Amino acid sequence: MSYLTTEKKATIFAEFGQNAVNTGSIEAQVAMLTEKINHISDHLRGNKKDFSTQRGLMQMVGKRKRLLTYMSKHNLTGYRSLIEKLGLRK
Repeated sequence: MSYLTTEKKATIFAEFGQNAVNTGSIEAQVAMLTEKINHISDHLRGNKKDFSTQRGLMQMVGKRKRLLTYMSKHNLTGYRSLIEKLGLRK
């Protein structure tokens, strides 16, 4: 069973995108990647030798970093509100 159901995806897109069908906004993409990263991190805490999943996690972290860098250059106030909502920077 998938950990990201259609309803959960729709709520993430509705909360971070402007509506549930706006799946292409940067905010929605970063929120979805953050959800996946958190789930995979939990998996890797119990399965330390799962190196293929670890590689996929690093790719997702890199993609999220690139999206956040783009957002910080083009929409600084949106960037700051997004990282505060997601709790990324401490």
